[in-house]
Amino acid sequence: MTRHVDVVVVGGGQAGLAAGYHLRRRSLDFTILDADPAPGGSWQHMWDSLHLFSPADHSSLPGRLMPAQPGETYPDAGHVVDYLTDYEKRYDLPVQHGTRVGAVHRDGDRLRVEADSGTWRARAVVSATGTWSRPFVPAVPGRGDFTGGQTHTVDYRRPADFAGQRVLVVGGGNSGAQIAADLALDGRAETTWVTQRPPRFLPDDIDGRVLFDVATARRRALDEGRGDTGGVASLGDVVAVPPVRAARDAGLLRAHPMFRRLTATGVRWADGSRSDADAIIWCTGFRPALAHLAPLGLRGPRGHVETAGTEAVGEPRLHLLGYGDWTGPASATLIGVGRPAREAAHRIARRLDV
Repeated sequence: MTRHVDVVVVGGGQAGLAAGYHLRRRSLDFTILDADPAPGGSWQHMWDSLHLFSPADHSSLPGRLMPAQPGETYPDAGHVVDYLTDYEKRYDLPVQHGTRVGAVHRDGDRLRVEADSGTWRARAVVSATGTWSRPFVPAVPGRGDFTGGQTHTVDYRRPADFAGQRVLVVGGGNSGAQIAADLALDGRAETTWVTQRPPRFLPDDIDGRVLFDVATARRRALDEGRGDTGGVASLGDVVAVPPVRAARDAGLLRAHPMFRRLTATGVRWADGSRSDADAIIWCTGFRPALAHLAPLGLRGPRGHVETAGTEAVGEPRLHLLGYGDWTGPASATLIGVGRPAREAAHRIARRLDV
């Protein structure tokens, strides 16, 4: 059976819910298709010790402040899952969980959304699938030769899983620093942190509130034709959250330059020396999860779809939300996604003359 709606939102995490909130306010007929069987988006898959960069009152979706978590300045991932679950119910958002979208096609005056549970024909589509389902691992020489365990940020849960092992944590961003700190402070694994370049720690007093303001200021400057301020990248790569500070200040978080290649039993360093390892955790980032948009032929450099705001330049019935600054300043954050979600709903309603 084919169903007809005004809008299909693909993805029911924070970006999809923010879109749903604003589509509801525009009185549009829409559905949200989400591959996860339960609410919470990617937050339900995070490692046990993860906390937000920002306090609860600065980590909210539109219309509903995140309540504080008792005993925590920065809420943990479980608290975020509870908040998103409540948000979905509070606004009675029509999320169909456990529904995976395979493709979006042009179909006359509509877009046809094909999912494993059926087909929808929509006047507009919002893609909000994020990046978590598409982890990136670089093509490091010898990666196929290594006989130890290899995991990615998406698979990491807790230090106990690596007790007694020699672990390489590869990646100089926030996830690499936090996972390396998690293992180092626990002390049951012999941990080596490896980065492509020396890590740049942000000043200790900077958290997500400042990062959001900096990202917003950069976008405003670019929109007004002023010089690029550099945004968050100009400040550093690693937010010094409490566990990272603790490990750093204890001398447990020292980064090693990138190895030359992997061997069967470990790594060979640039100076020719070798080290054995039992496991590698690749904290090397993600790519936009956009395979469902392939039939539209819109992908450009770095896998991005060219957008004007959130609207796809090559297909104005399509909006992309929550993938990063190229779909709105700080749009991959809880607090940052609200504004581009509102703009997307506004442009969709105007296009549909609602």
